[in-house]
Amino acid sequence: MGRDTIANIITSIRNADMNRKGTVRIVSTNITENIVKILLREGFIENARKHQERNKNFLVLTLRHRRNRNGPCRNTLYLKRISRPGLRIYSNYQRIPRILGGMGIAILSTSRGIMTDREARLEGIGGEILCYIW
Repeated sequence: MGRDTIANIITSIRNADMNRKGTVRIVSTNITENIVKILLREGFIENARKHQERNKNFLVLTLRHRRNRNGPCRNTLYLKRISRPGLRIYSNYQRIPRILGGMGIAILSTSRGIMTDREARLEGIGGEILCYIW
């Protein structure tokens, strides 16, 4: 895996969802813990717990179950990395995009921590757009 931890967790969650896995294990850092808290609060994942193995901390995420498991493999969870180490994308609070007219969320890194697009608009602060989830 590369050094972009946000892209790593997004890819891990996306791959587990496509392969119909129930759980995902990701490396625990402050940024990933904050993103997982947002995913848990917004209802994109079902459960998250910490796990320690040989002095390394991991987060074990339980993904939401799909109702139609016999049909073709269709993603119910779409994640897209926006700002990356080679190209940072910043936005003020007035120009934060609305994902699917408010159905999805954008996760931002602001001066007051990592938060969703709705919270950033309410507080009137902008920041770096990390990813979109719908």
